[in-house]
Amino acid sequence: MEEVQKGRVLIVEDDMLLSMVEERLIKRLGYEVVGKVTKGVDAIEKEEELNPDIIVMDISLKGDMDGIETMEIIRKKSDVSVIYLSGSGDRYSLERAKKTGFTDFLTKPVTGGDLKGPLNSAMNENDDQVLKSA
Repeated sequence: MEEVQKGRVLIVEDDMLLSMVEERLIKRLGYEVVGKVTKGVDAIEKEEELNPDIIVMDISLKGDMDGIETMEIIRKKSDVSVIYLSGSGDRYSLERAKKTGFTDFLTKPVTGGDLKGPLNSAMNENDDQVLKSA
């Protein structure tokens, strides 16, 4: 019996090893990883191109923008669900992130158990948005 894909996920992570670990965890939970990028500018482009259900977004990214600034730009065109990952749970980043409307804010390293609830919540948010627009 073939496993049903639960949703499409874009990973935005500048640490390649963590990106691979996150991809494996997400796939193990039954989600499809549709893309992986390391920079905010690439995330903006990929979000438009791939139209994922969920973005797993690192706060610290290579390049000119961090993950929160990237989501602020994506929010102008999309209400895609976002789960933030941070190397530290600093209050300043959390307060900034709240303005972008996130599903969850997790501190790295994350496990499959850490991601399971937020991914399911994000998909439920997407289902609610579809119902509202119907």
